Amino acid sequence: MSETQKVTDRPSAAPPTGNSVDRFFKISARGSTFGREIRGGFATFFTMAYILVLNPIILGSAKDKFGHQLDAVQLTTATALVAAVMTIIMGIGGNLPLALAAGLGLNAVVAFQIAPLMSWDDAMGLIVLEGLLICVLVVTGLREAVMHAIPQPLKQAISVGIGLFIAFIGFVDAGFVTRIPDVANTTVPVQLGGTGALAGWPILVFCLGVLLTIGLLARKVKGAILISIVTMTIVAIIINSAADIKSWGLTTPKVPDDVVASPDFGLLGHFSLFGSFGETSAITVVLLVFTLILSDFFDTMGTVVGISAEAGLLDEEGRVPNLGRVLLIDGAAAVAGGAASASSSTSYIESAAGVGEGARTGFANLVTGGLFALALFLTPLLTIVPLQAAAPALVAVGFLMMTQVKHIDWDKYEIAIPAFLTIAVMPFTYSITNGIGAGFLAYVLIKTVLGKAKDVHWLLWGASALFLVYFAIDPIEQLFNVK
Repeated sequence: MSETQKVTDRPSAAPPTGNSVDRFFKISARGSTFGREIRGGFATFFTMAYILVLNPIILGSAKDKFGHQLDAVQLTTATALVAAVMTIIMGIGGNLPLALAAGLGLNAVVAFQIAPLMSWDDAMGLIVLEGLLICVLVVTGLREAVMHAIPQPLKQAISVGIGLFIAFIGFVDAGFVTRIPDVANTTVPVQLGGTGALAGWPILVFCLGVLLTIGLLARKVKGAILISIVTMTIVAIIINSAADIKSWGLTTPKVPDDVVASPDFGLLGHFSLFGSFGETSAITVVLLVFTLILSDFFDTMGTVVGISAEAGLLDEEGRVPNLGRVLLIDGAAAVAGGAASASSSTSYIESAAGVGEGARTGFANLVTGGLFALALFLTPLLTIVPLQAAAPALVAVGFLMMTQVKHIDWDKYEIAIPAFLTIAVMPFTYSITNGIGAGFLAYVLIKTVLGKAKDVHWLLWGASALFLVYFAIDPIEQLFNVK
């Protein structure tokens, strides 16, 4: 939404209080309040708490080259610990409402592509190495320079694409949209519900949650997203106790038998930085690290720009505040994730739920990080929120981010076509990185065709060349006979 609309929709900022915490986080200066930051912190946690369940499932279900599996309880502890520490550090050091946790997609690459080639220690060592290289790119200023080189309309397209992507995530997580099995003998890739129609109590909870959320947002109710999540969780618990439903997905909405669980820190420090070079060929290691870096690099870039734009924090040139520190902390999160055997940790697009609730500063991260810290001991209690109750927040935030599409000049094809590809490819391929890559390549190509190649920043040329390698990674592997 436009800056004017943001100011109009947002309640008046509280006058400066002189409170040192307020001044440090610039809460009043950014038009926020402690109440909004706290609500935003809770909303972000509830929309991404699923990672406490999903990350152990993904990593724990895979075996390394020697047939070893990681312990699920230890993985839960590692996931919660890294998310808590790095989210708090981002709040204090970056002062953005941007939470971090184990990255989806990256953890699948680690589990099913990297681990089968080496030991778990070696695989996590690759993650640490990737994170260190990302930090080097930040320290040299290259990562920040690439972000500044992106034209403003493409940044807006990235935000819009992320809006559609995050809404799609909400629909899929809730089961409102599902993939049609290959055995169905149809060319249609997705369908409504699990059978082509909506059925079951969980779907009803999601649909009611969407209606409740958008109704509260339309009336500009304070805490709309958080109210919806809490309300629908209570409804889901009541429905589950009455109907004893078995198909909620990752988390079942029921009061747990045991509220407290003991954390197990056994996986911390189990990594080998260069052990992978002894288990597989050097070219394989290089290609794996390259893929991890490129995905982490541009996923974070898109997330940071999208969240900052929705929060109204970009300056007149479209720049993110404290960008250097934000990117360095994100790189350090990858290092921490690998060192704890939780896979690479990165900035979470679900942070948009907190922004939609009013969060504008890193103070919201203290709340989100604190809840992840509590999850070390209270995991059974804090994971009772079903995806069907949390996903409506993602759909609502998707709408809020989508409104930025009006700022793109659709009559100017040299920017409209790259913007369209950026927006479309993100949800259609389920990847922020793919969308950014498609937009970059189209932008460089069209500028060249129009004889305006000199208008393209040299860093965009370099990034586009890397994306060519990224998209052609399979034939490159075949060329070098990578096994």
